[in-house]
Amino acid sequence: MNRIVPIQAEAAPGTPGRRSKRLRLLSRVGRSSLLRSAGLRFAALYAIIFGLSALALAIFLWWATAGLLNRQVEAAINADAQGLGERYEEGGIPALILTIQDRLSQNVDENAIYLLADNQLHPIAGNLDIWPTQVSASDVWFELVVRRGSHEALARIHRYDLPGGFHLLIGRDIGSRAKLRSLLTAGLLWALLVMVVLGSAGALAIQSLFKRSLADVSATADAISRGDLSNRVRISGRGDEFDRLAETINDMLDRIARLMDGVRQVSNAIAHDLRTPITRARARLEDAALHARDAGDLHAAVERATSDLDGIVSVFQGLLRIAEIEAGSRRSAFSSLDLYALLSDLHELYGAAAEEQGQQLDLLAKPPLSMFGDRDMLQQAVANLLENALKFSPAGKPILLGAGRLGDRIEIMVADSGPGIPLEDRARVTERFYRGESARSTPGSGLGLSLVQAVVQLHSGTLRLEDNHPGVRAVLSLPAEFSASRRLVKVDRPAATKPAAPDPPTPAQV
Repeated sequence: MNRIVPIQAEAAPGTPGRRSKRLRLLSRVGRSSLLRSAGLRFAALYAIIFGLSALALAIFLWWATAGLLNRQVEAAINADAQGLGERYEEGGIPALILTIQDRLSQNVDENAIYLLADNQLHPIAGNLDIWPTQVSASDVWFELVVRRGSHEALARIHRYDLPGGFHLLIGRDIGSRAKLRSLLTAGLLWALLVMVVLGSAGALAIQSLFKRSLADVSATADAISRGDLSNRVRISGRGDEFDRLAETINDMLDRIARLMDGVRQVSNAIAHDLRTPITRARARLEDAALHARDAGDLHAAVERATSDLDGIVSVFQGLLRIAEIEAGSRRSAFSSLDLYALLSDLHELYGAAAEEQGQQLDLLAKPPLSMFGDRDMLQQAVANLLENALKFSPAGKPILLGAGRLGDRIEIMVADSGPGIPLEDRARVTERFYRGESARSTPGSGLGLSLVQAVVQLHSGTLRLEDNHPGVRAVLSLPAEFSASRRLVKVDRPAATKPAAPDPPTPAQV
């Protein structure tokens, strides 16, 4: 006979079991997020520091008030003991008894307590009827209730043992002072309670402030993660640390937005600029395959298609070179270099090219010009600027190549007499593949100034494009020496080795 096993039905989403399970899960998540809250940690730290400070202040106040009362009583008892001890040394026990009786009869101090007893602790003189049983040692301060006549009093007492088996008690009635001490203690305890409440309120206020200050940062980061790159962290205008953090984050977001925009522009430019040579190469190969009459025609078509493909490869090589420079991997090749020798080599190389085009290249620089950087990168950047100057300057017009030191910086200048760069285009000519209206009909792909900008940023310098009336003046402002914080390794090169002249840049580099 088959056994029937009961099956428990799963709780529906709206059943109480499912709701209680969800509530427990949310409760655990809430407690976990609360424990991980940085605002809660800062608030707890503030509360602990505030509480410790309040406790230290309360202890000091108690020591300075209630503790002062005890010290005053002990000082009075010690003074009495010293006076009675002197009388005992002068006249022995009879003089001590007489002195105690005189002090009690004259009521010099109504709070004074004296008791002289024999070796059996039987009272001889004083204002106590019996010897307190709790007072058993002579090196301890006692605070206890004693009977003075018809009433009891709280007293602070000290015992002194005398030769011959006699014992002396000296004390003070501290009932009124005990009340004052209790009042002060109660006041300090209430003050501590108020401080705890204020500290907790302050901690909650700090947590709320911390949470509000970071809420906008969190909301902005969340919006950015969803793809809204236009969102920015709000700046309160107070100029505090949170404002400086917001400015830094906004600068970072602006940089990311520019990079993302640059990626889109580069993608569009690559698709636009490479489509033509690829289509042309494909058309030539198809035409040669269909209409080539002999091997010579086919070979010529392949060579033309290869030339188009070489131009495409040079574009990608230029992009990879710029990416390598921007990544900072070239800083390991930084070394001390003679900038004047580098510019002289470039003047010699491009001066000959300028003469062939009916132009003149002048060098305006004086040695020595030493700096620290990547020689090959600087050479390529200046070569790109000279190539642009030769390309756009008309025949018979001078081209200037100069350099000089201004304080702790070195400026390299290339000036031409061409059509120049319109003011509205100067902020964009360093973007990859960007070409102004005056440059669209000339060879090149718009990567030359992008590479120059990357080299300048690698050296922590700036690139300025100024009006030369006519033409454009490109100025590279570079630090002569890099700080030690950049962790660069200087590689000294032999002074007798003459740097090789650079190869003429490809169209993709200009």
